[in-house]
Amino acid sequence: MLNEKQIETMIKAGRDFMKMPHEDPDYKSDQDLKKQQPPLVKEAMGGQLIDLPTDFSDLNLENDFMKIINTRQSHRVFTSQNMTLLELSFLLWSTQGVKSIRGKSYATIRTVPCGGARHEFETYFVVQYVEGLEKGLYHYLPMTHQIEFLSPVEDCREFIDKSTAGQTWCTKASIVLYYSSVFYRAEWRYGVYSHRVQLMDIGHVMQNVYMACTAAHLGTTAIGYIDGDYLNAVFTLDGEEECMICCCPVGTVDAKNQQAEIDFYAFVKEQGL
Repeated sequence: MLNEKQIETMIKAGRDFMKMPHEDPDYKSDQDLKKQQPPLVKEAMGGQLIDLPTDFSDLNLENDFMKIINTRQSHRVFTSQNMTLLELSFLLWSTQGVKSIRGKSYATIRTVPCGGARHEFETYFVVQYVEGLEKGLYHYLPMTHQIEFLSPVEDCREFIDKSTAGQTWCTKASIVLYYSSVFYRAEWRYGVYSHRVQLMDIGHVMQNVYMACTAAHLGTTAIGYIDGDYLNAVFTLDGEEECMICCCPVGTVDAKNQQAEIDFYAFVKEQGL
């Protein structure tokens, strides 16, 4: 158990990390030093490639931006109904889709902002309830807007429960999006100053997950508390150059469950907060 001094030290270290560091005018990043740029995306991992549909006009999307902003909320009660492949495609495009390439191959311009357009994140996910897709693990390929099927999962609920460190409410989600960071993509440009910005960058992605889910009448909640070691092993990430950092369960929702959503915060009333 952490003692008071350890807690104080860790809090100070966290606060110092969040502050804008003093920039050394003589410091040079690997980009400044003309070192080779890392790949813009991760190559396919050898799974079965699946093309995604791109005609989103067939979706019943909410197009009123103010309504999307005002009705956006975290959802923890899912109905365990099937999502469509088109809905999945829309979520992946809205959160990491590549719109264009800057220069010959300098950077990807995507549907989310990112410091220096480095886009250091990779999208993995588990499918539990998606029409036409086998239950199992997948990886998104943003350059071609495809997904690759990596491996089946016998018990998705057990997998989701373990991956989210026992947050059992996630186990009724249709899919869970898992995001890793390939650190050097950002470090190449910003070096020692990159890591604080990477946390800002993943926030942009999370917001787009929320906005896309709200527009598509789905529900989600961003989660930072995950079993990273387990997920790194399952998706064969080395945990050093690339590691899992967060996830978003996504599922079908029903307005009838609003009270159940409210009940997650019953402690506020019980404790008089």
